[in-house]
Amino acid sequence: MAPSPSKPTYVVLEGIGKDTWRVIGEVERKPGQTARSARARAIEDATEGTPKPNVAYRAVLRSEWRIAAE
Repeated sequence: MAPSPSKPTYVVLEGIGKDTWRVIGEVERKPGQTARSARARAIEDATEGTPKPNVAYRAVLRSEWRIAAE
């Protein structure tokens, strides 16, 4: 299901090499969590609860993702 454009959403990235990342999903932010907990939950949701060992993940708010691309 695609995230709602009006709700805060994380773009979740997986590190695939030195300075190389790929988008693995977009996850709506769950209310009532700290930012750190919400990012960790977004990564967990995007990896279906099984992040790969020794792989770096990042969760960036979609609004920040768009600003960084400008």
